[in-house]
Amino acid sequence: MSSQVGIAAPRRRGSREGSVAESGGIESAYAWWRLVATMAIGSIGGVGMWSMVVVLPAVQAEFGVARAGASLPYTLVALGLVFGGVLMGRLADRFGVLVPVVVGALSLGLGYVLVAQAESLTVFAAVYGVLIGLFGTSAMFGPLMADVSHWFTRRRGMAVALCASGNYIAGAFWPPVLQHFVAAVGWRETHVGVGLFCVATMLPLAFLALRRPAPAQPSPSSPSLSGVEARLDSAREAAGVRPNVLQGLLMLAGVACCVAMSMPQVHIVAYCVDLGYGAARGAEMLALMLGFGVISRLASGWIMDRIGGAATLLLGALAQAVALALFLPFDGLVSLYVISALFGLFQGGIVPSYAMITRTLFPAREAGTRIGLVMSATLAGMALGGWLSGAIFDATGSYQAAVVNGLLWNLVTVSIAAWLVLRQSRDRRRSPPAFA
Repeated sequence: MSSQVGIAAPRRRGSREGSVAESGGIESAYAWWRLVATMAIGSIGGVGMWSMVVVLPAVQAEFGVARAGASLPYTLVALGLVFGGVLMGRLADRFGVLVPVVVGALSLGLGYVLVAQAESLTVFAAVYGVLIGLFGTSAMFGPLMADVSHWFTRRRGMAVALCASGNYIAGAFWPPVLQHFVAAVGWRETHVGVGLFCVATMLPLAFLALRRPAPAQPSPSSPSLSGVEARLDSAREAAGVRPNVLQGLLMLAGVACCVAMSMPQVHIVAYCVDLGYGAARGAEMLALMLGFGVISRLASGWIMDRIGGAATLLLGALAQAVALALFLPFDGLVSLYVISALFGLFQGGIVPSYAMITRTLFPAREAGTRIGLVMSATLAGMALGGWLSGAIFDATGSYQAAVVNGLLWNLVTVSIAAWLVLRQSRDRRRSPPAFA
């Protein structure tokens, strides 16, 4: 009897998977096309995270304010991304990812056009924070990662990592483009051009690629549940804690790892200036970090599909600690280039692993909200870490203490990731293999 069931089940799975693939569902050619489109949308819409960094000197000169005042729009964008990620995630859960992406594209278009007309820093900062941050770029990260996770099972880690790489691609693509046009035509005209470009490219991509709803996930009790989904469903029970407690732990880990991550990413240019190497060298090191971060995210996707999200997070957090610690004994020009490349290579897979863990441990219907919360926590960690590292530098006159601070925060992430790995490993040993 049992052997007959064991033989019949694979036929049902194969039949279902074949029909799903043919109909443009999970792991189909359409799913991969949808992934490519989300990467493009994320790379374009990610401009909101970088444009203010590039135009900050021009804006400071335009409005005649101090550097702290000119930095206000960036702070408001960061806050908008934190809260907007949750809001857009809820919209995606309720109406599908097309709605937040369309809202985001229209908000970016309107925001960049309006900010070009601003006659005061107050108006400039408000438009940046609300339209570009809260309703714009926030829709182009967490909601897209959550949506992609619905379309893949066996290659879910790689798909999520590819989607997440759009953020780093934006960081590598937009700053030099923006700098060129700011120098050529001015920051106001550049903002208008960016707004029109966002609408003209993102809306067609969204309506072409994202109109289909996410495919229905098989029920955990269904005899046609695939082996991968069976393992994922079993893992949802692995943590053994209440869902909201687990959500809080993941958010704490996200804040902690990104406080550590922000120290080099936010301050490498200033650090190079302090060492006498100049801002251009620091900008090259930042680009090196982001470029190797894309490679890291692709590699992490391959790793996640083999060892899971929690183990990948633990591996990434440990590797990030090693790279961050290298900033303590080495400050030569060549060594800083090498360390910057290593830092990008080691830490780029951390953020996608949170999406993989969240998608694994929580129901699919909550993916947008849950992933949005964790992604917002990582952005909050970047904002907190950037400020905290600067405050520590002001108090000590050195970045050494800021590096140590980052390592201590990173230890929190390592501890939570190790707990998750051990808890899941224990529960797997106690439970019989699924569909044995």
